[in-house]
Amino acid sequence: MQLTPEAFAKIRETLYQVSGIKLETGKEELVKARLIKVLNKLDLADFESYLEHVKRDTSGEELKHMVDVLTTNKTSFYRENEHFEYVKRTIAPVLSTANGPLRIWCAGCSSGEEPYTLSMVLNDCLPAGRYAQLQILATDISQRVLSTARAAEYSEELAAELPEVVRRKHFEKLPPGKVRVRAELRKRISFARLNLMGPWPMRGPFDAIFCRNVMIYFDKPTQESLVNRYYALIRPGGHMFVSRTESLAGVQHPFEYIEPGVYRR
Repeated sequence: MQLTPEAFAKIRETLYQVSGIKLETGKEELVKARLIKVLNKLDLADFESYLEHVKRDTSGEELKHMVDVLTTNKTSFYRENEHFEYVKRTIAPVLSTANGPLRIWCAGCSSGEEPYTLSMVLNDCLPAGRYAQLQILATDISQRVLSTARAAEYSEELAAELPEVVRRKHFEKLPPGKVRVRAELRKRISFARLNLMGPWPMRGPFDAIFCRNVMIYFDKPTQESLVNRYYALIRPGGHMFVSRTESLAGVQHPFEYIEPGVYRR
């Protein structure tokens, strides 16, 4: 089945308009590989018919599904661990003695490893009373990965990459071949679907916002808009995290740079 340049251009335009994600030229085979199963399931003969099908669906569910299929959701526990060490070293001591709820937002949480890692780290280094006040909001545009995140179930192979002390303290075994994040960690996290390009129903202030390996898929104007929207929701002295390999060069923002991937209001 051929993906014509015209169909690819339309898919690319639709994805950008809906989610802000910019597909670069050269991604035709990726798009074809990810959507071909959808076309086969719908018994559609070509991508032009699929685009018409998406357009005719007044519920918007087919469009959501298309975005879901085309988005990349790679993550892992303790990914870019330098950031979690910074949380232990710099943020946790402040949160330990602060008053009121502790609020963190993971924007683009994928299958949940990042918010669960934060819950583990803060469980380890906050007093029990303060940890009980922790609220982590975890959002993603993909319902598929959110289902995985809410279940909090992962393969034993994935958990085997973690130190034994982490596995023993923060996971429980499930037969066969799976583990689940323990309940006391799960209840600190609320998962919700959110398109970052749309309205944000939540209100600040947040102590920290994590948006790592998300904005790499956006163009500079979209990045600038997002970074400044994040700034408005972070309390004075709070932090924003992007990937250590991301650059905000060319993005106008009022944050103070701290170290790779770490910014402070």
